[in-house]
Amino acid sequence: MHIKTAPGIAFGALSLGWLLFAQIQNQPDDGQWVMPAKNFASTRFSTLTQINTSNVKDLKLAWTFSTGLTRGHESAPLIVNDTMYIVTPWPNLLYALDLKQPGGTLKWTYSPSPSASSQGVACCDVVNRGGAYYKGRIYYNTLDMHTVAVDANTGKEVWKATLGDINRGETLTMAPLIVKGKVLVGNSGGEMGVRGWLAGLDAENGKLLWRAYATGPDKDVLIGPNFKPFYKQDQGSELGTKTWQGDQWKTGGGTGWSWISYDPELDLIYYGTANPGPWNPDQRPGDNKWTSTLFARRPDTGEAIWAYQTNPHDVHDYDDVNENILLDLTINGRLRKVLAHPDRNARMYIMDRATGELISAEPFAFENTTESVDLKTGELKLNPSKITGSKTVRDICPAAPGGKDWQPSAFSPKTGWIYLPHNNLCMEFQGTQANYIAGTPYLGAKVRMYPGPGGHRGEFSAWDPVKAKTVWSVKEMFPAWSGTVVTAGDVVFYGTMEGWFKALDARTGTLLWQFKTGSGIISQPVTYKGPDGKQYVAVLSGVGGWAGATVAGGLNAKKDGTAALGFGNAMADLPDHTTKGGMLYVFALP
Repeated sequence: MHIKTAPGIAFGALSLGWLLFAQIQNQPDDGQWVMPAKNFASTRFSTLTQINTSNVKDLKLAWTFSTGLTRGHESAPLIVNDTMYIVTPWPNLLYALDLKQPGGTLKWTYSPSPSASSQGVACCDVVNRGGAYYKGRIYYNTLDMHTVAVDANTGKEVWKATLGDINRGETLTMAPLIVKGKVLVGNSGGEMGVRGWLAGLDAENGKLLWRAYATGPDKDVLIGPNFKPFYKQDQGSELGTKTWQGDQWKTGGGTGWSWISYDPELDLIYYGTANPGPWNPDQRPGDNKWTSTLFARRPDTGEAIWAYQTNPHDVHDYDDVNENILLDLTINGRLRKVLAHPDRNARMYIMDRATGELISAEPFAFENTTESVDLKTGELKLNPSKITGSKTVRDICPAAPGGKDWQPSAFSPKTGWIYLPHNNLCMEFQGTQANYIAGTPYLGAKVRMYPGPGGHRGEFSAWDPVKAKTVWSVKEMFPAWSGTVVTAGDVVFYGTMEGWFKALDARTGTLLWQFKTGSGIISQPVTYKGPDGKQYVAVLSGVGGWAGATVAGGLNAKKDGTAALGFGNAMADLPDHTTKGGMLYVFALP
């Protein structure tokens, strides 16, 4: 098997030439971490080997840093030169920590002063998934619809761009990706009846260069003559309006709030759009394009090149926003440029990233909502007994958070496997009448979630993308809601919602080490080389997000199982196992 991965190099040190974008097999690691996914290919793989399967058992706590906040911490720390940067949940502080000083001394703090009102329209906690470094600046988003650029050395604001309106229910929670001088950002708020989009800003001054909507006329979706979807059902003109009833597309969701990947050779960015609104599918007849869709676009203009709607007329809240890992794999004797997408419908989509052709789409977690995916036609066949609507449907698996939600996976070129933190949840669903009022929930559903088969609520698995099957899997009490990172030392790290930070053998899944943090972990761990030449592993602790709302939001889900859009019932006992708190933990060998 031949694998290429994009490099994770410090952008400020190089021009935007081919050296920046070259995909080189087994590129030596610079020890930095300049974007949440490590590289454009979103592998979250580090070639550092100082920490390995033989010595990871000796990891010790090196130092900690308190954020002073108690809501969900989902971001990945950035490491640029000798500084670590941390983006917090609202009020979206940016901390710069000096790695040359013992204990990571605080260098400066930047506060964007986001509107307090934005907290009231955030669907699933006031989280933030981190920032990205580019040419001497840190770029990130604030909950109240701003993207900011901050001088990485001084902490001074360079520019601040307004991208939307919280009064319509819009928020920003995603980590941006910077490609060819464009800051790529997508909105949140699919549960508030907003209209989803992805935008490109000029990294130099914050000027809006393009905005691609997920619904509406082709000119708004940036669909033109170069748009060539692989499958018939995605071909044709004006599908962003024709597949909706009347003007429902104007409040149809399809937000772009999660991960973006980039292939410099094809010059394409890849991302997914979220669920249609409202949740009650009886109120929105049609395929509801282009929600729950994977898009390939040009980063310079936003022009759509291909699209594939993974979940047409989404009836289960199965957003397509999960990560897309870009790999070159030999499959059936042929070297393919593929995209690996673990979807919320619990299927792992392996696709040709140049054309959008399906190669495989097998389940990676327990599911009963679909029967098959036709690789020739691309059509998803649903289980008719699990289609939701105005009637009550029980034992729908996976539940709305999907087989896997936003929590990002990782890929190791050493093993050839993808490492998946995911869920084992089912739900009952009853559609209700939803009425659109700007800035208020637009759901139309009563949902109650509960553990899936076996009683455990999460798993951490290794997946073979060539053989399209699970290699090994570890059960977890709660959903495995943190991201993961894998290293050339054959160690894979992730956190649990009760607060354990774990290291497993990447080849066997054997637990090699664990450390109990002060709060549940829902963030993205990273590994880096410090100024002293040592390898470190860092993770933020601080439970919250959709899965942790019973703790961070103080919800009494034991009395109201429909709390947190139905997630509360599945997590009613989480407060018995962890408490609030935001803390950075950094580990190293003695």
